[in-house]
Amino acid sequence: MLALLLLGSILAWLQALRAFEFEPRAVQTGRQIASQVNLSRAALINADAIARLTLLKTMAQEEGLRIIPRESTDKFVSMEGDALTMDLAKELRQRLGATTIVAKQVNGSKGLWIAFEMDGDPYWFLTDLERFSTAGGTTWIIWLCVAAGLSLMGAALIAGLVNRPLKALSFAASRVREGNFNASRLDETVHTSEIREVNIGFNRMAQRLAKLDQDRALMLAGISHDLRTPLARLRLEAELSVADLDARAHMAADISQLDAIIGKFLDYARPDMVALTAVPLNDIVLACVRPFQDKPDTDIRMQIEAGIQVMAEPVELGRILSNLLENARKYGKSTDSGVAQIEVSALSRDNWVFIKVRDHGIGVAVDQIANLTKPFYRGEAARTAANGAGLGLAIVEKTIHRMGGAFALNNSTTGGLSANIKLQRAPQS
Repeated sequence: MLALLLLGSILAWLQALRAFEFEPRAVQTGRQIASQVNLSRAALINADAIARLTLLKTMAQEEGLRIIPRESTDKFVSMEGDALTMDLAKELRQRLGATTIVAKQVNGSKGLWIAFEMDGDPYWFLTDLERFSTAGGTTWIIWLCVAAGLSLMGAALIAGLVNRPLKALSFAASRVREGNFNASRLDETVHTSEIREVNIGFNRMAQRLAKLDQDRALMLAGISHDLRTPLARLRLEAELSVADLDARAHMAADISQLDAIIGKFLDYARPDMVALTAVPLNDIVLACVRPFQDKPDTDIRMQIEAGIQVMAEPVELGRILSNLLENARKYGKSTDSGVAQIEVSALSRDNWVFIKVRDHGIGVAVDQIANLTKPFYRGEAARTAANGAGLGLAIVEKTIHRMGGAFALNNSTTGGLSANIKLQRAPQS
């Protein structure tokens, strides 16, 4: 848009210059040349033969003007060209007569040729057209290109100066969106008052959001911690005072479920900053798969590329994989056999490692996939299969983002839900 605006301005300025400068100058040039023709003719008519020769020689040497007899066999090319040249030829015919011949070439010789008569004899008046021509043609094209180039360079510089704080704002907003409030501070000392006010307002907003996030995490951690003490007492009292074995087992199961939910709250309230180290992926996967190997309703197959190491926090990565395996076991069972067939695979590409945990269940409705990682959301299948808090996948996604990775869910083309993890590959030692 800046380029089009500048180009349009330059063209408008050029057109105005043509109208108010070039055309009047062409008329003025035509008058000067017509005056030269008339003065030269008058001087030659009133001079004797010897003085006429001297005058012709002086005109040729000093002024570059030549008077040449015109023959009937002369071949000439009439003056044609751009609008300014045509205006010059038109002005000459008005001054010297409608039958005046104005040519740009005679017998192969270029120049400004004007036919006139002196004492009844025809002559050519020859002068160099460049002496009277205005700047035009390629000259104006070059100047136009130079002016357009310089204008675009200036516009690019100004646009860069304007876009630089906007780019910083966009980057800071993306950091806030990911929960990294410390990396979102903007410069509050910029010279532009409007940008400075925006940066100050954004920094205050980020500080407020960081404080709210800390308060939320502290509240969840405090509530979860305080609830575990009475739950422990309830478990102990149930074990000691309830005589009915079935009732005692159900009470213990309910208390265990409440304790697991509180654990999810603690995991979700965990601080965002984690220390990343090089972790052998195969060891972590084996440790997470081991508790499921003795379960009759679970069949896990692994295909892990040998020697893969990822940048992660070992405990957090174990929790992620255990959570995904538990979800696949609960909600990915085959409708025919009732067994959850789970595939765990991993491969490396460039600086990244891609991990997939896939089941062969009924999958999830397409309109529900985007909501599965939202806190406290449970899909329709999960509502009748378990009584969790709906934080499992939200914790997975949040933890993976903290480790600089990415997480996505999608239905497999051959059935079942696929959980895809992307983590940084550890540098090779």
